Amino acid sequence: MLKLEGITKDYKAGDGVVHALKGINLEFRRTEFVSILGHSGCGKTTMLNIIGGLDRYTEGDMSIDGVSTKKYKDVDWDTYRNIKVGFVFQSYNLIQHLTILDNVAMALTLSGVGLQERKRRAEEALKTVGLEAQMKKLPNQLSGGQMQRVSIARAIVNNPDIILADEPTGALDSATSVQVMDLLKEISRTKLVIMVTHNRELAEQYSTRIVSVKDGEIVGDTMPYNGEDDIPAITDFHASDKEKKKKLKKSSMSYSTAIKLSFKNLMTKKGRTIMTSVAGSIGIIGVCLVLAISNGFTNYVNDLQRTVLAGYPVQIAQETVNLTEIIGAFMGGTYADGKKEQYPDGNTVIQYDPSSLMNNYMINNDFGQDYIDYVNAISDKGWASGISYTYNMDICVVGKTINAGKTSYERVNSRKEIDPSNPGTMLQTGPNIRWSEMIGDESFILKQYDILAGEFPSNKNQVVLVVDSYNQSNINVLKGLGFKSSQKEVTFDDIVGTKLRVVSNNDLYTEGENGLFAEKTSSEELGELYNAPASDTNLEIEVVGVLRPKEGTQLALLSTGINYTSELTQYLLDVNSKSRVVEAQSANTEINVTTGMPFTEKKDTYRKTMQKLGGDNTPTGMNIYPKDFEGKEAIISYLDAWNNNNPSSEVIYVDMSEMATSMMNEIIRIISIVLVCFAAISLVVSSVMIGIITYVSVVERTKEIGILRSLGARKIDISNVFNAETFIIGLLAGVIGVIITYILSIPINLIIYSLSGIGTLCVLSPWHAILMIVVSFVLTLIAGLVPSSVAAKKDPVVALRTE
Repeated sequence: MLKLEGITKDYKAGDGVVHALKGINLEFRRTEFVSILGHSGCGKTTMLNIIGGLDRYTEGDMSIDGVSTKKYKDVDWDTYRNIKVGFVFQSYNLIQHLTILDNVAMALTLSGVGLQERKRRAEEALKTVGLEAQMKKLPNQLSGGQMQRVSIARAIVNNPDIILADEPTGALDSATSVQVMDLLKEISRTKLVIMVTHNRELAEQYSTRIVSVKDGEIVGDTMPYNGEDDIPAITDFHASDKEKKKKLKKSSMSYSTAIKLSFKNLMTKKGRTIMTSVAGSIGIIGVCLVLAISNGFTNYVNDLQRTVLAGYPVQIAQETVNLTEIIGAFMGGTYADGKKEQYPDGNTVIQYDPSSLMNNYMINNDFGQDYIDYVNAISDKGWASGISYTYNMDICVVGKTINAGKTSYERVNSRKEIDPSNPGTMLQTGPNIRWSEMIGDESFILKQYDILAGEFPSNKNQVVLVVDSYNQSNINVLKGLGFKSSQKEVTFDDIVGTKLRVVSNNDLYTEGENGLFAEKTSSEELGELYNAPASDTNLEIEVVGVLRPKEGTQLALLSTGINYTSELTQYLLDVNSKSRVVEAQSANTEINVTTGMPFTEKKDTYRKTMQKLGGDNTPTGMNIYPKDFEGKEAIISYLDAWNNNNPSSEVIYVDMSEMATSMMNEIIRIISIVLVCFAAISLVVSSVMIGIITYVSVVERTKEIGILRSLGARKIDISNVFNAETFIIGLLAGVIGVIITYILSIPINLIIYSLSGIGTLCVLSPWHAILMIVVSFVLTLIAGLVPSSVAAKKDPVVALRTE
């Protein structure tokens, strides 16, 4: 069955070579008890290791059942040790952190035997050696003789053909030695038992054959095998035809077994395992806290959008600025129009006019009545609380001002005039009283503002003063309302009840003999308008209230200054559309009747002029006020549907709340990435530390590596054992890190709340928690690759000698 032909084994020793075996020729019967006898260092253990596949011969050949092993690969030797060979060692070589039953069943585990069958056969093997009452004990709870019997049970459990015993009684007393030798004698009835010993008396008493070795050569053989018919093996309690077929299967260790081995080993060093995992969790905690705060801020911003900002309007204007592109361009340092090539070849300087840069980011929505009707249909869908419209009409507001004790009359709101140098653009001129139309209805505005004095406007003749959260107002506003610049204190009661005049076109413009219309601008002319009796064309306007943003309002809806109602706008549109200047301008599409200048770009400047005079009542903008966040999403989808169905007449809208939250979220994301990178440094350091701890474990478990290899474990199986250890530590570190993060988030949120009044800003997402646990064990697995590779490459013979 087993044949050695010309086996030599050489070892390198410094610059020389040691010849451990010198041409061994030896053949064994299928069933016999062979003792290899010789003094220490004669080569008998080396021969045993070669027979057992733990060591490789230098020259010659070893054949098993007539098959040469010259071309055996590592996996073939692993399978051979698992199926054909069982080892009984002098020092027992039991895995200390496994129970007796698990030690015996390990060879079956590597053979792929199922759990129940594995347990049954391991129990039966232990009963065979008389240890059925010790199955759940650990090796250190047994005597030396009992441990050697466990070693024998492990050797026979997989029904091998060969039992190799290396000084099996060397560490036992005489009585126990007899028990062990009796067991081996019984086993030799059905198997080939090869025992290495230097005890001639023991060998002669129990062996059927003694092979004497001296200086690496065979010097005696009491019963050489001469080629006669071998005795067939007796089928014992393990053997069956089905099981014999299974023996052809390659040995392998399942991942669950690797994890079990490593887990039990870690449990024998609980203190170190916990300390290592806690240390490894420090990096996880750092990253988790950054992600938790980032997630909390993002949730806060999104919640702000869903609640406070949800009602802010979706704005559509004929002309507006694409703030999204501007912000993106300035953040990215790009000031070109996006059509120019970066880093061009050539030596030409590309010129640009800074004053025209903003034109690159202008949006021109040339929508008509069909789009306005499309938007108006939103009112019937229940998504919006209302829709307001803006117009480009120039409103003339006349006020009485007092400067150095002198009273004068002037137009106190900013006005729009055509730039003489560029007739296609409008200029803002005059003192700025911040005269603005209110956006939204009363209920919507009062959700955001408190009335500090007076009341909310109820008709076109009433306006309100809006101050900021500090009760501040531009000095020009107070001057425009008639207060002296030297007046140190102006109360709300002083402001409520003040008067202004809004003058329509027929009172503001005077037609000249040349057919052009001149605007009244002098103090005397405006004084006459201010002091004239109020009429349908010269409205007296009263400040009836003072508004201020509510505490906690994140985005002011109204402009600070004087705010008027949309009723005033509609009234003036109606009155001005019938004025003489509008009739004259309607009849003359070539010349501006207020300046005498020709229209250079006929369509746009003529239209803008008519809008300024109030002759074109087409809205220049629309504000859609969602009822809630879901309503806003429905409105956005509705507007996008128009653009998808009408690509040639696409209309760009502006969602200020979405833009604001997107900007904040992007800033939060960038800051989070930077902080995560810094926190990740400690994560890498902790992973390296775990790799070092794993290497220490490899050194500590070197003997276990040799034991597993002797049972048929492959190199990849050994690697998996230590990968499983780093996996467990990494998983434990990740879980500890996540748990500590959740615990730390409680005081962190309390501190943030006490400082800012904002609650729950440190919120670790479950997905982030799972991600960080995965990252933890992945990093530790990577860190453990080198130690596990070192473990896999260890020589099993050297590993078994390690104490």
